[in-house]
Amino acid sequence: MEIKVIREDITKLEVDAIVNAANKSLLGGGGVDGAIHRAAGPELKEACKELNGSETGEAKLTPGFDLPAEYVIHTVGPVYRDGESGEPEKLEACYKNSLKRANEKELKTLAFPAISTGIYGYPLEEASSIAVKTLREEGGKDTTVETVYLVAFDHKTEKALKESLEGKKGEKQ
Repeated sequence: MEIKVIREDITKLEVDAIVNAANKSLLGGGGVDGAIHRAAGPELKEACKELNGSETGEAKLTPGFDLPAEYVIHTVGPVYRDGESGEPEKLEACYKNSLKRANEKELKTLAFPAISTGIYGYPLEEASSIAVKTLREEGGKDTTVETVYLVAFDHKTEKALKESLEGKKGEKQ
């Protein structure tokens, strides 16, 4: 499985599925969640109502509706407290369970935002490291996913994701 870092609007990507950093209701919110709901249209909210919410770390799938992506995989990232309240394991579960949903549909291309790094306050470098490590581990297993895009909305996120992917986390440039 190939992992690529790109700086784009995740709602405009032509991939099999985009991952939504959702809240527990799955009914839309701020940040990437709100952007995905707006771009997908009102049908997405209706489809999400049928899923009856989600717990942190779980992943649930809906059609993409008006998005270029065929599907949306909704996952609820952890709210960062102190890094010692199960946050790393819950964030790892977001990536693992999203890949599991993608494999169930035999999807080949998947795009992830930087889960939990916005309003949920997860430190960007730590979250980037967990994302890359988990995707590499899972990509070495039996998977239908050929390409994963780690999608950054801004330069700071792009830099952190690229450094994690290149193994430069913590190195001085």
